[in-house]
Amino acid sequence: MTTTDEEQQTGLNPGRQKISILLAVVATLPGVAFSLGGIHLSDPVDALVYGVAIVGAAFLLSWAAETAQLDISAGLAIAILAFIAVLPEYAVDLVFAVKGGNAFEQFGVACQSAADAAAGRESACSLALANMTGANRLLIGVGWTAVIFVAWWKYRQRGQRMRDVTLERSHSVELAFLSIATLYSLTLPLKRSITLLDAAVLVTLFIAYTVRISKAPAEEPHLVGPARLMGTFSTRGRRGSYIAMFAFAATVILLSAEHFAEALVESGATLGISEFFLVQWLAPLASEAPELLVACLYAWRLNTNAGLGTLVSSKVNQWTLLVGTLPIAFAIASASTHGLPIVTRQRDELLLTAAQSLFAVAILVNLSMTVREAWMLFVLFWTQFMFGALVPEDKHGTELVAFSIIYLLLGIWFLLRDRRGVVTLLRNGFRAPYAELSDG
Repeated sequence: MTTTDEEQQTGLNPGRQKISILLAVVATLPGVAFSLGGIHLSDPVDALVYGVAIVGAAFLLSWAAETAQLDISAGLAIAILAFIAVLPEYAVDLVFAVKGGNAFEQFGVACQSAADAAAGRESACSLALANMTGANRLLIGVGWTAVIFVAWWKYRQRGQRMRDVTLERSHSVELAFLSIATLYSLTLPLKRSITLLDAAVLVTLFIAYTVRISKAPAEEPHLVGPARLMGTFSTRGRRGSYIAMFAFAATVILLSAEHFAEALVESGATLGISEFFLVQWLAPLASEAPELLVACLYAWRLNTNAGLGTLVSSKVNQWTLLVGTLPIAFAIASASTHGLPIVTRQRDELLLTAAQSLFAVAILVNLSMTVREAWMLFVLFWTQFMFGALVPEDKHGTELVAFSIIYLLLGIWFLLRDRRGVVTLLRNGFRAPYAELSDG
């Protein structure tokens, strides 16, 4: 068999994959140069340069994490992949939490510097929560639904009909922990701050989830793109490759995250665009683009279990580790035990995010999502997004609460409709041995 024939049968094109890796590395270099050289052109240009660097680093992290699945258990690999894929988002969010803590220490409970207050800008604490809520809603409204739509289109090209996407029973673990995290998140809008107690509960949930999923049996992962190329290397070459990628990408993110966050906020003032809007939607979209692309590639190859399963695992990480570490970072920076403050608008944003999560979990209680259910998630997300973009800044709140109620009512209706499935999901997620889950 010739190399070309082999590539056609395996779907592996070494040259193309090497170019992809090279392009990702090249994308990071301007950001590294700007950071190390102290270069500043303009706020929008800086935001673009550092944002592209983070996207490049995120692609490298995603490929490295996928390849690492060859050396660790399948369940733990999915958890690690999901965690690493959202590291860029964590970095940006923690920057705002630390800035909020510094401002709190200097200026008091407002969590807002005098300069920000004078300019009418959002506090760093508000921006930290904006980034977190935007990322959570994007993951479901765009990510989860994209997997369904891509798979539906692929089946349609083959002349086949796809009614739904079904997850393997082993994904009951992620959904069970996501259910608990979602129920707990519904209490956050009732508080004035996300406290260190909340942090302890959420981080403990993440640890318990990691321990539980680490018991999943090992299996051959389905690698795509550059990860598939690295999977063909010798054991030493493969491990050396993804460890080098991890180290390089982490360094790029460390050098770029704070500059990106600052430039993004300042760009709002320069361009006359709400910095809240940019931080809530543009920053998470940049940091999560590689993860969404990988999930869609899985769906394109009709490996929908891996595509949707990875994004569900990411959602667990966001609702536990990400939310839980924000008040910890704030407390350290503010040298206090105060929780991360929640202002009125952020209370509404948290409610909407938690309500959307409840509806999404309710849909997946039976471990499947139909095309119609995906459309419901998709339309609700984009309708809310457009309403939010069109409503003036001083009028925000009513539409958030209205959409929250819609999500909650739909979620409760789905849960009541499949209440036996809820019991089964929780039993499988928390108690059933993985051998039993693997047996179907």
